Amino acid sequence: MKIKFIGLGLFAFLAVNVQGQKNKINPHDTSSNYNPAAAFSPQFYGEKGNEFHSANGEPGPKYWQNRADYTIKVALDTVAKTISGTVTIDYMNNSPDALQYLWLQLDQNTYKKDARSNFFTNRAPAPDQHTDGYKIESVSINYGNVLKSVDYIVNDARMQIRLKSPLLTKSVIRLKIKYHYTIPGNFGNRTDYVDTKNGKIYEIAQWFPRMCVYDDSRGWDTLPFLGAGEFYLDYGDFDYQVTVPWDMIVAGSGELVNPKEVLTAKQIARLEEARKSDKTIMVRSLAEVNEPSSRPVNMGTLTWHFKMQNTRDVAFGASKAYVWDAARVNLPGGKKSLAMSVYPAESVGVNAWNRATEYLKKSIEYFSEKWFVYPYPVAINEAGIAGGMEYPGIVFDGITDKGSELYWVTAHEIGHNWFPMIVGSDERRFGWMDEGFNTFIDIYASDAFNKGEYAPKRDGEYAPGGGNPADEIIPTITDPEASIIMTAADAVPEKYRHPIVYFKPAFGLVLLREQILGKDRFDYAFRNYISKWAFKHPQPDDFFRSMDSGAGEDLSWFWKGWFYNNWTTDLALIDAKYAGSDASKGIKITVVNKEQLPMPFTIEVKFKDGSKKRSYMPVETWLSQKQITLTLPTTQEAESVTIDPDSALPDLNRGNNTLKVK
Repeated sequence: MKIKFIGLGLFAFLAVNVQGQKNKINPHDTSSNYNPAAAFSPQFYGEKGNEFHSANGEPGPKYWQNRADYTIKVALDTVAKTISGTVTIDYMNNSPDALQYLWLQLDQNTYKKDARSNFFTNRAPAPDQHTDGYKIESVSINYGNVLKSVDYIVNDARMQIRLKSPLLTKSVIRLKIKYHYTIPGNFGNRTDYVDTKNGKIYEIAQWFPRMCVYDDSRGWDTLPFLGAGEFYLDYGDFDYQVTVPWDMIVAGSGELVNPKEVLTAKQIARLEEARKSDKTIMVRSLAEVNEPSSRPVNMGTLTWHFKMQNTRDVAFGASKAYVWDAARVNLPGGKKSLAMSVYPAESVGVNAWNRATEYLKKSIEYFSEKWFVYPYPVAINEAGIAGGMEYPGIVFDGITDKGSELYWVTAHEIGHNWFPMIVGSDERRFGWMDEGFNTFIDIYASDAFNKGEYAPKRDGEYAPGGGNPADEIIPTITDPEASIIMTAADAVPEKYRHPIVYFKPAFGLVLLREQILGKDRFDYAFRNYISKWAFKHPQPDDFFRSMDSGAGEDLSWFWKGWFYNNWTTDLALIDAKYAGSDASKGIKITVVNKEQLPMPFTIEVKFKDGSKKRSYMPVETWLSQKQITLTLPTTQEAESVTIDPDSALPDLNRGNNTLKVK
């Protein structure tokens, strides 16, 4: 999800204060808050690995997860602004437990006046945006070929189905739920509708009752939907049909399986051309938007039929205002996919949505080559007022986005297909495994895009002030009120949500990749984590263990300091002098680790002839001591010594990082 960060004033204020402290600190001060025993204490992992989650961070030999296959048939009523229909769920119990009851998510209930989310500060919809939520008309279970009604209760945004007999292990139950709800309008959140000059755009998400996850960590995961903590869902196959007025285009997750019924022959031919083209092909031009000939019929309704396999959710957009274009996506191993964009006339313009498919295509190609191959036949960029929201195979971006903003929003939202839609973490509890990981992969996608066209801005969620991330993170980690990364997703105050859920975990992974492990070791371990947990449910420890094992490094000091605490770093160079009477015996330096977080660091010697030489000190430098003295071998006359010369570490006080050689 894209969050426009509005706290830059706070960053600037605190950054000035931190900068101002430099003049008050004695560069020769050897005092330290560092405790090696705390940083490197053994037994970081409170539990051993088990048969379900192995000690090496991979799924264990008895790992299991349940499965939910959905068949959905709904109609969009553009007069009443409602969705109505049925969802049939085939739920497979792969757990070792007999389930006496089932839990489902009813996310539309978050818009009710009495929803628990209304008590969640700054999250509730405006009074005129409340709806009645889901109206459940019937709930039944298929016993043999006979549908029988079943007892259920609704509690806020959840439904419990109370079974007459338990669902045994390795058994399947078929649920059928008939329902309807009113679409929240002009809210600009996750599901909505908005006017454009050629008709309303509907962005339809969280639009059917969905199974809660039953897993080996907590049993039924029934956290209520409050807004910030997003989704945790099982995987399955989706077969869904959406009936709309004849003049509307529907862009949905997955593959359209009845194109001859809902598209013209010309549009079908253009889509086939797009499947073979690296250049964007118009499927429905702006000039055709109001032409009846752009639809196969001119009265009544049409039913759009989509299928998507091995996914955790689906969403769709619908409008008669859509301009539509598409292009081929080239995937590793010769595989292909299709990138498409749908948007209104208001989005057409120079460097605007005419490039949306290009941005989508190149982002998918980069993520697929770098991390894991995109698994779905289609990806869609849809323009509306959700302002940046992600679902499998489709993203909702802003109507007025353009240029670099449209690029990084597109890259960020489609990047969520890797985290958490391929790697299916629990976003409702651990938002950083979703937003933080995705922001991290966006950084390098932005750098690679079009040889760096938008690289100077990188991803808009990373370094929100546009400066050095190592400096920008300092006001957050020095703020005593700031949350830690491991805070529950909904418990992070809005003021800290961007810095803690997006920025800090992303920058932490950059530190691991560029300063601690190196790119090769990090990339190998991270790819292995993605591959092993693709379409599965990792917990935070699985990630930590996977990186430890894959990179061959005990990183518990980093997980402890960066993720479980807001520990800080201040490496101070307090002495630099020749080891003898001249340069022949090298340069003797003393460095103090003044704060709680140890870090490996680079030392750079600048010589009087202008040349430079660097040395790298591993984190074990701080394994048992707060202060080190070492001799840098050299025979040249030196001018100065600097630690962390690239300002890559989040060092609290850079004023004590350089000394002239005496």
